Amino acid sequence: MVDLFQQAADSGFDQAEVYRVSSESQPIGFESNRLKEASRRDTSGAALRVIKDGRIGLSATTDPASEAGLVERVGEIAPFGAAAAFEMPGPADYPAVDIFDPAVEALEFDTMVQTGQSLIDAIRKDWPELNCSASVSRGLHTTSLRNTAGLEADFRQTSYSVGFGGELVRGEDMLFVWEGYASSRLFTDTGWMVESVLRQLEWARNTAEAPSGQVPVIFTPRGVSAALLGPLVSGFNGKSVMTGSSPMGERLGEKVVDERISVFDDATIAGAIGSRPYDDEGIPSRRFPLIDRGVASNFLYDLQTAGRMKAASTGAAGRGLTSLPGPGTSVVDIAPGDTPYDDLFLGIKEGIVVERLLGAGQGNQMGGDFKANVLLGYKIENGKIVGRIKDTMISGNVYDALSKLEAVSDTAEWVYGTVRAPAIRCLGVEVAAAG
Repeated sequence: MVDLFQQAADSGFDQAEVYRVSSESQPIGFESNRLKEASRRDTSGAALRVIKDGRIGLSATTDPASEAGLVERVGEIAPFGAAAAFEMPGPADYPAVDIFDPAVEALEFDTMVQTGQSLIDAIRKDWPELNCSASVSRGLHTTSLRNTAGLEADFRQTSYSVGFGGELVRGEDMLFVWEGYASSRLFTDTGWMVESVLRQLEWARNTAEAPSGQVPVIFTPRGVSAALLGPLVSGFNGKSVMTGSSPMGERLGEKVVDERISVFDDATIAGAIGSRPYDDEGIPSRRFPLIDRGVASNFLYDLQTAGRMKAASTGAAGRGLTSLPGPGTSVVDIAPGDTPYDDLFLGIKEGIVVERLLGAGQGNQMGGDFKANVLLGYKIENGKIVGRIKDTMISGNVYDALSKLEAVSDTAEWVYGTVRAPAIRCLGVEVAAAG
């Protein structure tokens, strides 16, 4: 096989980098209460990024036999690329991040099938009319990076995910419930997933008419992730800051939300799916705040956006095999508050709980706006959940909502292994009939 890196290093580029990825995954799926499919997927590829005469070129392939042609292709592309505003990084000390579990690598197919089927059977004991689906998947992923500045690094990561739920159809009424979790490490405790789905079903047993106007809204951890996180984090993306489209561009050091809100990007959390010892350009991972006690503190930068902004990369580079790196989050960690979860409901004469959304991302998300239909939510009356709401839309601005904060729960929960968030109660959210 051709030594792609050596070939690139000998070809007269100002700088060159070879990025390699490989992945082995085994997903299985259940539909209509039983096993539906099982497969194995193996993918691998290499990307060559170069800087030639101050311009960036990129070429990639998933075919090992085609790697010999990458150098020539990238040389032809580079003159038309963007002007480089960075130097490729040299070797660095990387943190030890626990993201590989031999037990996931050794996990047997029959065990995965049993996990999925047992979840379905457990929930249908009490709800036999529920039409259930489930997914269980294991994976092994390898990433390596080598450049002409002397950087040479690689890491392996395992992944294991379990999700299940179902739909309940009663006449024209359809209810969807779901729970899931993903980690770099094997987990066997799935009883909490059953409890979560049962709780969703119980709270949704009856329906209730949603209130309208600006009423207290409790976002569960999943609701926080679905409704608030996207528009909030987009304002801290270095690319949007660079283009002037972020409302946070000139507000570092200013209070932008309630002081009870702290948001971190942290790729060093053990077991989290997005954790890694370094980003996709070789910058060491670390925990740093985007918002620290309500104050805008840092932006997410990769090398290129950092160079354009006369700043330093924050280790936020992510990339696909065929795309240039860009800034983004790894693992988002929102600090818990001091209010017990059940106390979030106290004093609410009329309000709603938001669990999941349909069509999130409508509106000017870059400016912090959100607007979406509530896929799963509940009505609160006199401090208690009285039923599921239907045909309801929420809208607002995340900075406004988080400035009109009423409480933050004292515990944070993982949302599918990439976000850890508390429940948040706030005003400043418009509730209306969908349509």
